[in-house]
Amino acid sequence: MNASPAAQRALEDFATFANRLADRTGDVLRDHRRRTAGAAATFDTKDDQSPVTELDRAIEAMMRSMIADAYPGHGVLGEEFPPTDAAAEFVWVIDPIDGTKQFIVGIPVYGTLISLTQGGRPVLGIIDHPITGERWLGVEGRRSTYNGRPISTRRCAALGDALMSCSSAESIEPERRAGFERVRLATKWRIYGGSCYAYASLATGRIDLSVDSGGHREVDYCALVPVVAGAGGTISDWEGRPLTIHSGRSLIAAGDPARHADALRLLQGA
Repeated sequence: MNASPAAQRALEDFATFANRLADRTGDVLRDHRRRTAGAAATFDTKDDQSPVTELDRAIEAMMRSMIADAYPGHGVLGEEFPPTDAAAEFVWVIDPIDGTKQFIVGIPVYGTLISLTQGGRPVLGIIDHPITGERWLGVEGRRSTYNGRPISTRRCAALGDALMSCSSAESIEPERRAGFERVRLATKWRIYGGSCYAYASLATGRIDLSVDSGGHREVDYCALVPVVAGAGGTISDWEGRPLTIHSGRSLIAAGDPARHADALRLLQGA
């Protein structure tokens, strides 16, 4: 969708602010890693059996405060606290630490996800990995970037040549497992546990296909949408529908749109 010049300028202003959010959260996460010197983080278990740390809550509270100060008319959907003005035209969708399990044990494949949605549709996304010093930015209407440099997905001749990622095969629901297995067996190699880093790598042309279901919410995927789409990839739910803040818990992304279509047919049993 092509935005008007005024709308595009507004998006660029939002992107500047989103980068400031990522700078602040990155400072906190880097400082925590230095101070804890590799010690495992303590955590609680939420009702959905996922872990949460005090740092998750503290970072999200800081992000919410910054958003409220800068854009008091915007809503916020976050991982750790109830939504604020979720029916607003503009809603920030944030995950302070995506990959909390990796964070807890000290594996540096965790990041912060920041997205801005308009009418429920993601129009801006940041995938920030502060420990490795990497940031992916997607803004509707322009090419996605990695640390400020334009990026592109790669072409893939066939699913049989594809490198596929899945954050956690354990989270695939029983009713979806047959479709997942069809796709898994059709690809050449698989990697697991990359969380948002895998989708960022897909946007950078390192991975061909990413498939997840069950363990993802809007806070996990909204930021991925502009990054993947702006790099030339395709991302949707397992029915091929665009991802919004109202989507379910499945997602599939491919660097090559033709391979996205192939994988969808397998997921759906064709």
